[in-house]
Amino acid sequence: MRSWQVERRKRTRHLIELGGLVVKAGIVDLTDDDRTVILGALVWMADKLNSEDGGRALELWAEKGKQAFAAERGDRRVSLLASAGSGVTDLKS
Repeated sequence: MRSWQVERRKRTRHLIELGGLVVKAGIVDLTDDDRTVILGALVWMADKLNSEDGGRALELWAEKGKQAFAAERGDRRVSLLASAGSGVTDLKS
């Protein structure tokens, strides 16, 4: 297989995984698969990350993501420890 084919397959897999995260988070169902709304939410996230609150937003979202993955695995211990010890609170819009 040629190197460009390998890279293309890696990129395709990466894009599919990112799309899976959008589905896993419930975004597709919550927006009734409205691509405009989904893109708007992603643009809002990018704006938030570029703001002075960007570091805090990244911290909060990383913690929520860890909890979601732990809950999906059924790992209640990790989920409970993360929420009890993180000190992460909701970020104001």
